[in-house]
Amino acid sequence: MASARVDQMVETACGDGGIETVIEDLPADVMGLVIRRLDGASLAAMGSACSGFRDLASDPDAWRALCLDMWPSVRDVACLGSGGYQSLYANAFPFPAASSPPAAPSLPARLVSAVDLHHKGVCIMSRAVETDASSPWFQGSPFRVDALVQEGFTAPCPIAPDELTLSWILIDPATGAALNASSRRPVSVDRTWLSGDAVARFTVVLGGGVALDAAVTCDDRRGHVREVSLCAGDAEGGGVSGRDGLAAVAAAMATARQRRGAEEAARRVYREFAQGKRDRKEWKARRDGIVDLCCSGVGAAALLSFLVMLTFR
Repeated sequence: MASARVDQMVETACGDGGIETVIEDLPADVMGLVIRRLDGASLAAMGSACSGFRDLASDPDAWRALCLDMWPSVRDVACLGSGGYQSLYANAFPFPAASSPPAAPSLPARLVSAVDLHHKGVCIMSRAVETDASSPWFQGSPFRVDALVQEGFTAPCPIAPDELTLSWILIDPATGAALNASSRRPVSVDRTWLSGDAVARFTVVLGGGVALDAAVTCDDRRGHVREVSLCAGDAEGGGVSGRDGLAAVAAAMATARQRRGAEEAARRVYREFAQGKRDRKEWKARRDGIVDLCCSGVGAAALLSFLVMLTFR
């Protein structure tokens, strides 16, 4: 519907078969109300339609309202770089392309995580977390950022993990570069029947065989969210150090973004990544089984030789 409104505005403003240009006669405040009803894609399309709409579509207040409506946590982020909210949307809304990363730029000294968790469309958690990424402790430990700094929280109603949506945006406050670090919907939900916890995973795959795994751990019966965290893993299923994870994030911030069909493409890349991990795990298990069998055979042969030597003495 928003795109249809843009098309109608373009036909009226730019002229088609002698249609008189009348939309430019509307007051600026009325036009401001109109463009604030558009989504990001429609607002960007409006700016590309004709020169008369370019300035209107670049209105900082419109982009600010759009970003805050999608990501309330961004309200607590002080520095967004010179591009402001329009640049933030262009960088953070699309999924990062899972292609070979370019040479990584300098590593960010700080990372700001803007985290918004929704359940059935209702925001149940929104916060910004700053991480000192230059510390030896962070760079030497496995890459991990926790969005919950206390003992979790209880939602107003029971939680269905499949109905959760998560937005986790990583921002370099020094440059304003941003990255979408989570899938919007869960790629998997794992349940631990003994404890009653469910873990909803929102994973995106970056270039270089590194995946960012955002996880929400909750007790779906009582509606208690215990943990919201972001980790990095490699194609072998192991963890990634803070420095290597930071390098992958910095490279992804500098690379292209997926556009059309981005969400389905991101899910396909994740399925291929997960299948590759399972295949490698099975191969390693078979290899370890063969090694164990050979070691057992060698041990049995050595024992038998020892017993034979004792018999003929």
